[in-house]
Amino acid sequence: MYTKLKEKRYAKKYTNKIMAEKLGISKAFYCQIENGSRRLSYEMAVKIANIFNIKPDSLFYDDHIKEKK
Repeated sequence: MYTKLKEKRYAKKYTNKIMAEKLGISKAFYCQIENGSRRLSYEMAVKIANIFNIKPDSLFYDDHIKEKK
């Protein structure tokens, strides 16, 4: 579900732990976000997108739009 997120993280050579630290959350919480088992709030999506200097919609929500078509 969040393959773009994982791809961006790999491109930056960030671990799950690094992402969690940047977001101020636990590693377990971040892993749940990345694998889609934790619902993502828009506020968290914005924080994550800011790490990669992109808009949250292009990182998370475009996939949902494409799936519905």
